[in-house]
Amino acid sequence: MAQTLLHACYRVHDLEASLKFYTEIFDFEVSRERKFPEYGFDLVYLVVPGSSFELELTYNYEAEPYTIGDGFSHLALGVDDLEAVHAKCLASGYPTTEMKGLPGTPPSYFFVSDPDGYRLEVMLNN
Repeated sequence: MAQTLLHACYRVHDLEASLKFYTEIFDFEVSRERKFPEYGFDLVYLVVPGSSFELELTYNYEAEPYTIGDGFSHLALGVDDLEAVHAKCLASGYPTTEMKGLPGTPPSYFFVSDPDGYRLEVMLNN
């Protein structure tokens, strides 16, 4: 049986702020949008160039800010220049950790939080 991981969905409180975070900091691209004003929500799908996996941002017009559960941790994104992306995140003002490494290894990842508080682990491409 062939299987494909298609997308992950984040419910966002401020669609424009979320789009700015993912497109300006990480170069995600909008792959498609679906608007359902009569039902009070919009969907925007983002992709990393070269990947078919999508991040779906769901914007419910009348929703209060969301509470992120304690069972979900993060998505991970691989980059070629970790130090440059880390500096960009620090300069952006989004909550960004220092670079970290697993015990006994050099720093190879960090975390940054988007406008809704979802964490993105940014790590070196392998």
